[in-house]
Amino acid sequence: MKNLFAALIFTIALLPSCKSQSQGFVMTVNGRIPAQEMGITLTHEHILVDFIGADSVSASRYNVNEVMEKVLPYLQEIKALGCQTFVECTPEYLGRDPQLLKRLSDETQLHILTNTGFYGVRNNKFIPSSFLGKSAEALLEIWIAEWENGIRGTGIKPGFIKIGVDSDSLSQFHTTLVEAAALTHLQSGLVIASHTGPSLPAFQQMEVLERYGVSPEAFIWVHAQSEKEVEKLSLAAEKGAWISLDYISEGNVDEIASLIRYLDEQGHLSRVLLSHDAGWFDPAKPGGGDFRGFTALFTKLIPTLENSGFTREKINRLLRENPARAFEVKVRRK
Repeated sequence: MKNLFAALIFTIALLPSCKSQSQGFVMTVNGRIPAQEMGITLTHEHILVDFIGADSVSASRYNVNEVMEKVLPYLQEIKALGCQTFVECTPEYLGRDPQLLKRLSDETQLHILTNTGFYGVRNNKFIPSSFLGKSAEALLEIWIAEWENGIRGTGIKPGFIKIGVDSDSLSQFHTTLVEAAALTHLQSGLVIASHTGPSLPAFQQMEVLERYGVSPEAFIWVHAQSEKEVEKLSLAAEKGAWISLDYISEGNVDEIASLIRYLDEQGHLSRVLLSHDAGWFDPAKPGGGDFRGFTALFTKLIPTLENSGFTREKINRLLRENPARAFEVKVRRK
């Protein structure tokens, strides 16, 4: 309780003086907002995820009201802690539900972002087999249509591109996913968040993007904390990539804080994004299964960083300024 109270007081004190440098906009499930209005942001979380596979996934596998009842207390909890924006990273064919997200946004007054793109992890289990032979240009048509017209007739537009690749060297189709993301970025200005993990596919993806004239500044290295050679994180940040440390939990706060301090010492604090990769309602489990909340950043990590000498300005940069710059709709050319 003491840590919770301290975090609450800290985030309330944080709000008035933070001034984002971004002048552009981000796209939420309720439309565009100025990037500077994102406020304190969790950049990689989940509300609902269904791992059944692309051939069987369906909104009929869950009751939306049951999901709302389960999830709302967790969102209200972070809202009370000062969180203002929630980036929901569940891709299509894994349970992406933009209308559910809009209902949650309306209920909580949190800004929520959803995505476009395909998730190739687990040997493409979550992509319909009919798409696996398509070209980058064909995938571009699908993704850019969601950006221009909204997702599945809802009018709700994505706020970023979410792709996923396996942890070894890029396969031919995963290279195609990155190429399609590059083309979509160049037409939309949406940032590319790629489930990646180790450094090998991370740097391969950046090479593909650069061949298409896209700067690494348009690339979020998701699950970068999985790479044990911390020098690789610094090298990617030096190239301009966003380093997403997104599995914060009460059990690994010291480890994440150490990575943040290292990147700060290397001059790369302005490329770091933070989140929990937490949640979520699982339709395959009774009552949606266990749900991991989104508070460890506020109640554990922030106090740990403060105790190690991190200033208010640095924490503002991590929680507000960096997300606003990362998710600003803006084409980043090489």
